[in-house]
Amino acid sequence: MKKKLIFIVGPTSVGKTKLGVDIAKEFSGEIISCDSMQIYKEFNIGTAKVTNEETDGINHYMIDILDGNQNFNVSEYKNMAEECIGKIYSNKNIPIFVGGTGLYVNSIIYDLKFTDSEQSTELRDKIVEFYEKNGKDLLYDLLLYLDYSCKEKIHKNNVKRVIRAIEVCLNTKKEFSKQCNDYENNTKKYDSLVIGLTLDRKILYNRINSRVDIMIDNGLVEEVTELYKKYGENSQPFTAIGYREFIPYLKNEITIEECIENIKQNSRKYAKRQFTWFNKNENINWIDVENGYDYVLSDAKELISKFLSEGDL
Repeated sequence: MKKKLIFIVGPTSVGKTKLGVDIAKEFSGEIISCDSMQIYKEFNIGTAKVTNEETDGINHYMIDILDGNQNFNVSEYKNMAEECIGKIYSNKNIPIFVGGTGLYVNSIIYDLKFTDSEQSTELRDKIVEFYEKNGKDLLYDLLLYLDYSCKEKIHKNNVKRVIRAIEVCLNTKKEFSKQCNDYENNTKKYDSLVIGLTLDRKILYNRINSRVDIMIDNGLVEEVTELYKKYGENSQPFTAIGYREFIPYLKNEITIEECIENIKQNSRKYAKRQFTWFNKNENINWIDVENGYDYVLSDAKELISKFLSEGDL
């Protein structure tokens, strides 16, 4: 009998966090975050990280596990998340994945296998030497020449990851972005129910704009300024929306107003990409948030009750 997993997915600002907690309370669940930036300690406001008050006593995993100078990838996420699944089941509870990082979600649902290229010190040294001579812009151009799809996955400021991606491309002779096997060819390891939250784009975009304003009021500028001093622009968290936009501001290249507008614009674009990603999954049970939270919670409970009743846990 396959272990059952529940996923709550959707674009940023749609209300996944609250629903996840309420579902966990109703069905004896524990939550595993599938957000690629909430794994970092100290990066709190800009990632809209769940607060202690919001967890409402529910155990949350894969949050605050790394320092800002550490790198992390989807393969590592998958391995650690599966350890969390085992722990939650040993507690006789249900794992509930909550978040919007699509590749993290799919790594678990489809049991994705990742390319494990042998690291060549000589090759990596050559790539680093190229970077030191030519700068990050030309380094990034090299990556896009080898695998243009990385433009949507890797920010040029994340130099360590750019170097790693180039290394994988050259070692394996394959595009880094296609390191995962095709989803349809993977045997599903778990029995998964995926609930997706959706909302009219215009309403969602207004929510995003408002949330950014709230983040600013809650001290985002101060948070980013301190973290920038501590970790620098080449750290992986500074590739995230809500942080990377501050880099030109902190270099006195743009105003704070321009910085905030860039965060809003990039967040809206990210939400659009999330919709595109999740819409590829025909197995998602979509719930329209515009119908009100009581409706969303009731509909989700009905879906989950039916799912859990189908076979033994």
